[in-house]
Amino acid sequence: MTSRRTLPRTAAAAVVLAVAGSVAGCSGDDDTPDPAPTSTPTATATPPTPPPRATPARVPAAAACYRLTYRQAVSPTNGAPAVSCRQPHTSQTYAVGRVDNVVGGHLLAIDSTRVQEGVATTCPDALGEVVGGTLEDQRLSMLRSVWFTPSLDQAAKGAAWYRCDVVALAGAEDLVDVRGSLAGVLATTEGRDRYGMCGTASPGARSFERVPCSAAHTWRAFSVIDLDPGRYPGAQAVDEAGSGCEDAAAGVAADPLDYEWAYEGPDADQWAAGQTFIRCWAPDPA
Repeated sequence: MTSRRTLPRTAAAAVVLAVAGSVAGCSGDDDTPDPAPTSTPTATATPPTPPPRATPARVPAAAACYRLTYRQAVSPTNGAPAVSCRQPHTSQTYAVGRVDNVVGGHLLAIDSTRVQEGVATTCPDALGEVVGGTLEDQRLSMLRSVWFTPSLDQAAKGAAWYRCDVVALAGAEDLVDVRGSLAGVLATTEGRDRYGMCGTASPGARSFERVPCSAAHTWRAFSVIDLDPGRYPGAQAVDEAGSGCEDAAAGVAADPLDYEWAYEGPDADQWAAGQTFIRCWAPDPA
């Protein structure tokens, strides 16, 4: 007979636990199972915050139109929204550029005299290239150049532009509603008649008001006489030069033996503002 040894039930259980413990990788002398392993979270690097980006200073559109009042048109800054140039408007932008505000490595304030005087020269000088005609045509018209620069807040954010607009005066403090573009308008007879400088009376009359020739009028500025540049020549010298308008008026009068004429000469303030010429006036035969 073959004998067989039977282990006690309790001993067999101990062997099983011992094997199970070795498979689980447990150690120690006791038979108490280790706590369940825990996982350690892996640290994730936070990407660096990108540096703030400066917003580019907004520059006006180079060919926009606006509905400005006279007061807005003669202000140094303007924030009015643009309108379609096909709609009635009073102001048309013809040039946009950057102001010259750095001198000797130093940044000048946008409202400094040097910056403002530079724009006040640049914009009027460029007007003729836009509206066309001769310099005399421009002086005998109601078209004027106005200009704008950024506000102090805009300049503090980096804005350094200038904007040149052309407007048509309807009177002393009013603007004409324009339809379409004023580009090249003084190169045509129709444009010179529409935007020419006329008056409700003789320039010397108390009732005189300057108006565009498309409005009701009786007199018209028809010629100019240039004066020598430099210092203001004085009222007497202006009067003497103004007498030259008499011969000019005879040349445009229907009857050279019976005609009227007048002239407008600059005073000291007008001279300082750039008017270094005399305007000759006569009744408008039209």
